[in-house]
Amino acid sequence: MVRYKKSEEKRKQILYAAFQAIAEQGYDAVTLQTIADSAKVSKGVVHYYFDNKEAVLVELLGWLTGKIYEKETAAVNGQSRAVDKMAAYIDSVFVSPEKNRDFYRVYLDFLARASRSASYREINSRFYDNCARISAEIVELGQREGVFDPRLAVQETAPVIRSIIDGCLIQWLMTGRDELHAVYRIACRQAVMKLLAAETVKKS
Repeated sequence: MVRYKKSEEKRKQILYAAFQAIAEQGYDAVTLQTIADSAKVSKGVVHYYFDNKEAVLVELLGWLTGKIYEKETAAVNGQSRAVDKMAAYIDSVFVSPEKNRDFYRVYLDFLARASRSASYREINSRFYDNCARISAEIVELGQREGVFDPRLAVQETAPVIRSIIDGCLIQWLMTGRDELHAVYRIACRQAVMKLLAAETVKKS
C-alpha cells in the first residue's frame, strides 16, 4: 500500500512537472528530458512510469480536466440556490490570473492538436460533457425556482454556458493584463445570467 501511494505521488509529480513545462515552454518544446528536469528526476524515472512524451501528455490532459471538474462540482454543491450555484461555478473557473494563465496556455496547446489526436479528442469531449452536466443541473434547478427562463432547452443551453466562460477567459488571456481578470469574470457572470434570466427578470 505504501509503495502504491509513493508510486502515485511520483506519477503526479511528473504530471505536474509536465504541466509546468508546457505552460512555460510550449507543447512543441517539451521533451521527456525537460519534463524530467522540471520534476527534478532522471529521464529514466519518467520512462519507468510513461512509455513516451505522448503517454505523459495524454494522462496529463485527463488528470488536469478531471481535477478541474472535481473542484467545480464541489463549488457548485456548496450552494443551494440556482443563482448562487451558477456564480460559484463561474468563480471556480476564474481561479486567479496566475492559475488561469497557466491552464489556458496548456489547454490551448492541447486543443490545437485535438483534431488530429483521438485520445485528446476523447478526453476533451468527456470534460465538456461533465461541464454541460453541471450547467444543465443548475439550469433545471433555476427553472424550477422560477429564476431562469422556462422556455430554454436545457441540453442546448448548457454547452453555451461553458462556451461563454472559456471565451471570456481566452479573451482575457489575450489581453496580457492580470488586472482585467476580475473585469472579465464579472462580464462573464452578467452574460450567463442574461442568457438564463426568466422573462419576469428581464422586464424588471
